[in-house]
Amino acid sequence: MCLAIPSRILQIDGQMAVVDSAGQQRNISLMLMHEKVAVGDYVLIQHGQFAYERVDPERAREALALMEEIFAQGAADVRAW
Repeated sequence: MCLAIPSRILQIDGQMAVVDSAGQQRNISLMLMHEKVAVGDYVLIQHGQFAYERVDPERAREALALMEEIFAQGAADVRAW
């Protein structure tokens, strides 16, 4: 099982995009997306740098806030959750 961090799209160039993923910019592929995405949308990314699902912005922000709270408590190892 994977833990996907919602990543916000910063730029789109054809089937490739640049996203902000937990403060780091990454290049990802949009080729697996079944729906159109735009700059500002949140997506989930699977291993191999492929976006596979668009996430509601409010749910993405809630998930990111929860993750920040957990990391602030020193639980950087997700197995501790």
